[in-house]
Amino acid sequence: MRRTTPRAALRRAAGSLAAVGLLAAGSLALAAPAHADGPVLHFGGPAETALHPYPASGAPQQASVAIIVDNPSQDEEHGGFEGEYTVTFDLSGIAGVADAVFSKQGGADCAITGTTGVCHDAGIPPGTSPLPELRVTAAKGSEDGDFGTVRVTGEADGATFTAFSTRIGVGGPDLVMKQAPLKTELKPGETQPVPLAFSNNGTRAADGVLLTLMYTHGIEFTERYRNCEYKESDAGQGFPVRTTALCSVEGSYEAGATYELAEPLMLRATQRAYRDTFVYRVNEGGSAALDAQRAGARFTPGAKGNVLTLKELPVARSADLNPRDNQQEADFSTANTADFVADGDSARGVRGSTVEANIGFHNEGPAWIANLRSGESVATLDFTVPEGASVTEWPDDCRGVTADGQYRKEQTGAPRYLCEAATAFGEDQYFSLHFDMKVAEVVAGASGAVVVRNGRTQDPQLPFDPKRENNTASFVLNADDSGDSGTGSTGAATSGSTGGSSTTGGAAGGSTGDGGATSGGAAATGSTGSTGSTGSGSGTGGTGGGLAATGSTALTVAFAAAVALLAGGMLHVTTRRRAAR
Repeated sequence: MRRTTPRAALRRAAGSLAAVGLLAAGSLALAAPAHADGPVLHFGGPAETALHPYPASGAPQQASVAIIVDNPSQDEEHGGFEGEYTVTFDLSGIAGVADAVFSKQGGADCAITGTTGVCHDAGIPPGTSPLPELRVTAAKGSEDGDFGTVRVTGEADGATFTAFSTRIGVGGPDLVMKQAPLKTELKPGETQPVPLAFSNNGTRAADGVLLTLMYTHGIEFTERYRNCEYKESDAGQGFPVRTTALCSVEGSYEAGATYELAEPLMLRATQRAYRDTFVYRVNEGGSAALDAQRAGARFTPGAKGNVLTLKELPVARSADLNPRDNQQEADFSTANTADFVADGDSARGVRGSTVEANIGFHNEGPAWIANLRSGESVATLDFTVPEGASVTEWPDDCRGVTADGQYRKEQTGAPRYLCEAATAFGEDQYFSLHFDMKVAEVVAGASGAVVVRNGRTQDPQLPFDPKRENNTASFVLNADDSGDSGTGSTGAATSGSTGGSSTTGGAAGGSTGDGGATSGGAAATGSTGSTGSTGSGSGTGGTGGGLAATGSTALTVAFAAAVALLAGGMLHVTTRRRAAR
């Protein structure tokens, strides 16, 4: 069975989503599961897609309908569906309204015969996977206001699919979110106004709007509104990684007009802020759009305070018929630090016995640290095995290397192991690892280094951590009488590690090269060196024609390149791999 590390799964999912344009597709609306033997797999996609009317001359403008299949299992090893499956698209509902073809991208075998599209493929891993896109245009002879429905079903031996329907219409509102003038270099505690504005560049008025605001752990809004509802999500990281606010604003928002908030939002960088992202989106309102953005999650109503309202601006923007511009994003960099502290351990054991090492690191803050854009690990734990011991079991995604950090084929008994943490790490969070080691020779006071460092071997210092003296700890085996470990005994015996409670981390990668840890002897403290920088630029998705899809969760998927799928990027570090014998 295929094994995929969480970081690889995250990158694969983010790349696939970007390739199929799901960042600009509509909302991820998933049908309710059915009760059946085997996995229950869900189709999803935009609740509705609007098309430009058929032109008097020239070719009609094309829009994409990105359908996904979701496997809700969180276990890559046991939850993937490996069999063949067939997906059927019933296009009879859009006959005379829209014409459809399949995108040539993707590995599935797809064809349309008459009003039926069929795709054949195999293998559905846990999480969200894209199907080949439908490319749709208004049909010749269709009129503004025509609409129809596409129904998606699936079949497979050993799995059940929930059906899904998406609506295709001709004409409609085209809501275009303007980029807000935001200060992106911040200090903890600093606030700034967020004057959101959008235009309707479509053919008809929007009946109410839904503003969706998604912001990461280090930033927050100073006020919660009565016509908004809120949800915090840990995205599988063990602490709230992001908050989503859905704000419904009633009214008619006319074609050709521009609107902005009557009073700007106030955004604050908290004391834990470091690298953070704010995504803001506008869609036509209504219960269908709100349900689609909820995607089955439970939201909490806002406070009994003010109501978020909009006002019309006197001058409208020039037309820009782009279905991908409903959303804008901003990345913030806050002048802050985080203190990553290495957690060592000690143990005693006689020759031939097995001892345990419970090591890791923790974050004493004040900042949280995340690489949501890149999906890279926030840090690497570099463990040097003490003299006289040989590792027999290790965390699933740690990788054994040579003493100088180079590639090593044989993983059992490696002199050194590199283990990467998650892509997001909260203040006061712990990263705990468990190793089993056989004592081949009793060496009094044998010590191995436990170093938390940057994953980039050419620049091992953590750029956000100024307290480098505590980035290194020791695992001491059979300390002498002046040490703190107990007397030797057969079997496994350990003392408590300096760390705290166990949590989850991220997948280990194939990092090679010297990471700055010492081999054998006492642990060396990390030397000073150049500091790097983290974070990545912001951007909005893609280009293309077609009126905006209504009820979109593009911003949820934007974090999927970074956060949707972080749930699939969680590593249970307490699991172990037994060496093949």
